[in-house]
Amino acid sequence: MKGNSFNTSKGGNDKQKRKRVSGKPGSDRPINSTRGLIREQKSFDKPQRSSESSNGDRPKRSFSKGRPSFKRDASSGNDGERKSFSYGKKKPFSRDGFKGKSDFRKPTNDSSERRSSPSRKGKEKDLFDQPMRLNKFVANAGVCSRREADKLIADGLITVNAIVVTEMGTKVLPTDSVKYAGEKLSSERSVFILMNKPKNHITTVSDEKGRKTVMDILGNKVRERVYPVGRLDRDTTGVLLLTNDGQLAKKLTHPSFNIKKIYIAELDKSVDQTGLRKLQEGIELDDGIAKFDLIEYVDPSDSKKRVRVELHSGKNRIVRRMFESLGIEVLKLDRTSFAGLTKGMVTRGKWRFLEAKEVGFLKKIG
Repeated sequence: MKGNSFNTSKGGNDKQKRKRVSGKPGSDRPINSTRGLIREQKSFDKPQRSSESSNGDRPKRSFSKGRPSFKRDASSGNDGERKSFSYGKKKPFSRDGFKGKSDFRKPTNDSSERRSSPSRKGKEKDLFDQPMRLNKFVANAGVCSRREADKLIADGLITVNAIVVTEMGTKVLPTDSVKYAGEKLSSERSVFILMNKPKNHITTVSDEKGRKTVMDILGNKVRERVYPVGRLDRDTTGVLLLTNDGQLAKKLTHPSFNIKKIYIAELDKSVDQTGLRKLQEGIELDDGIAKFDLIEYVDPSDSKKRVRVELHSGKNRIVRRMFESLGIEVLKLDRTSFAGLTKGMVTRGKWRFLEAKEVGFLKKIG
């Protein structure tokens, strides 16, 4: 019928053109003339494979070294279902580094090794010798913050080499003589260290008899010249503060500020309630009357030879001398708190820098 007839000259050709061209010899599909030309041009750049190679007889393509090659795993025992691959020839490897590679350094996490490198030491020395702003110099000396230092400079309260300096942005060297209120300031930044002092160490910077000091524990890990605040006996252990802030050290050791200290004492014999009352009310010693603010048993059910004492006095060997006045010897003495600072996670013979909030708390005392 006329209405159902198809136009083969247009519709059929359009449908054939929309079909994908295979390009295989003997195909019934018509080849697009444009694509045929493109294929013909490519034939000059790259030789066409022969019909024999297309049947699977062509030589296997070789892969370059390092490409993953899949191998059957004979140990799997299930006809090689599991497959493994490797990237070429295996190279020896060790967790400590590379073997056979002399130009590779073993990885290290030791920060002390990095700090002790000659280049780093030289860099730190150069930075330390460079000039710095006067407000930073004053702030590093522990006088106040940089903003407050700017006000001191503007008010003419800071002198550099005996000359009043009021200009902002003035730079000074560490060798310059900077004074505030007649007192010479140090260019070192303020450092605060909490140490859990071990036994058999002297609480001094140096000892003429060659005995171990608390400075030996720090070694060369602290560049600033710090010193211990107060004293602990050679056999006394516990919390010890070291700093280079002279004003804070003076405040923490002055009797008028009543800095609280807490000790745990182990005695050679039990102390009764009468003895506890005498120690808290006050005992006459060679240098005056001394007393504990608080004294109690650590665990009354366990032993009455371990007591906790709290006091504000800074007299030398005060705890031992007070018990000796009652005929009791202190076998072990450990300071667990000083000015609100406790040992925390710092083990015996170790130390750490104080956090900013701890330093702020100390400066608010008094």
